[in-house]
Amino acid sequence: MYLEIITPDKKVFSGNINSVRVPGSMGSFAVLEHHAPIISTLEKGNIRVVERGAESFYKISGGIIEVKDNHVIILAESVEK
Repeated sequence: MYLEIITPDKKVFSGNINSVRVPGSMGSFAVLEHHAPIISTLEKGNIRVVERGAESFYKISGGIIEVKDNHVIILAESVEK
């Protein structure tokens, strides 16, 4: 599955991942390979990215996630690693 994390200023992350967990507006949720298409708003919180067994965390101040055909795009207002 391919993930992109983008802010208005730059692309923060792009690459193949195993899973991502995000702070959705209705609660935290994970996206795995072959996830159903979804568009959701994101709250302030942490994104957890699992890539080949290694975890990375990104703190966001809110945004939007789109999942479609094993491609995940996170548009965030601001991101800190």
